[in-house]
Amino acid sequence: MAFWIATGVLSVLVGGLIVLGLMRRQEAPIRDEDVPVYRDQLREVEKDVARGIIGRAEADRLRVEISRRLLEADRKSAGAAAPTGTPRPALWVGVALVPVLIAGSFALYHQLGAPGYSDMPLSARLDAAREAHANRPSQSEAEAQRGDSAPSETLAEVPAPEEDPAQAEGEELIAQLRDLLAQRPDDLQGHRLLASGEASLGNMSAAHQAQSRVVEILGDEARAEDYVTLADMKILAAGGYVSPEAERAIERALELDPENHVARYFTGVMMAQTGRPDLTFRIWRDLLAESPPDAPWVAPIRADIEHFAARAGVRYELPPEGAAPLASGPSAEDLAAAEEMSPQEREDMIRGMVEGLAARLSQQGGPPDDWARLIESYAMLGERDQANAVWNEAQAIFGGRPDDLAVVIEAAERAGVAQ
Repeated sequence: MAFWIATGVLSVLVGGLIVLGLMRRQEAPIRDEDVPVYRDQLREVEKDVARGIIGRAEADRLRVEISRRLLEADRKSAGAAAPTGTPRPALWVGVALVPVLIAGSFALYHQLGAPGYSDMPLSARLDAAREAHANRPSQSEAEAQRGDSAPSETLAEVPAPEEDPAQAEGEELIAQLRDLLAQRPDDLQGHRLLASGEASLGNMSAAHQAQSRVVEILGDEARAEDYVTLADMKILAAGGYVSPEAERAIERALELDPENHVARYFTGVMMAQTGRPDLTFRIWRDLLAESPPDAPWVAPIRADIEHFAARAGVRYELPPEGAAPLASGPSAEDLAAAEEMSPQEREDMIRGMVEGLAARLSQQGGPPDDWARLIESYAMLGERDQANAVWNEAQAIFGGRPDDLAVVIEAAERAGVAQ
């Protein structure tokens, strides 16, 4: 309420100042009628001299006297003024427009602004994202909430589809498999088959429970794909929501395979759901640059990455589908060869390569070797601030991938920017 009172008072004050400016009477100079008379007299004196009516001495005296009177008239004319103001029709139009402008500004703010919300600096947004991440619903809560959704009346009126004999047979076989595995809890292949079967029937909750048992039986022999499958089933069971339990499966998959594309895609989804669209953009940008065009995660990334780039405050141009990667930056051999050039030649060569590499990593991302190369290149050019900025961004991108981060750390240490 205080905000609206303050803005209302300020708006009224500004509107009042505008009206007072329109009503202000200005001074306009008054033209003295004697001035043209004295100027005519000066011209007549010149004519009289030319006709020989008066002598030179008398003409000089008259010129001095008339000039004195002319100057005095000019002085009075400049000092005198008459009040004038805005024409009355224009004044009334201006007065009528002031409340329209004030009302329009309030309506525009109500439409585009966020009434009632205070400023939210970056630190507050990061704190809110951490809190959202820490306090988000569990897998069971998400599934229960999804299951409690009441069906719409429109859908209830639609007649049920005819029962598919093949599906009925499949459900019967899965029911038999459930009963069998209740007596054989350590049957690895049986639980794999059960997880796949439940998923094919759309029973995603039962599917991820069976897949969880697969991971338990495998123990240390479980692969990244096993954890990715578990996370995928949990996410589908929760309607696309990445729960803490699904996140743990994703993290374990990345520990076993830091380059796993599906796990990295789901990490980006989770970051978007917990208020970190900037990390979503960075993760997906690199993933898109490394993925083949027909990868299943490419289409959803291409559909949403520009939105997340805008939310991250990044100008991003989506690369054309199937576009070849941009040229890489300077290699170790390029940097070594540059040592034999003149200082100006070396700087020009490196700077051209660095600009191309920085543009590609900014728009499309790239592997850790390219990030390391960019850090070292900026250091060679003496641009430590740029090298440090790239180092900070690389930490955010490769923080969950220790092997890749190690490559960047080595380059940052050589460049003298690692802390």
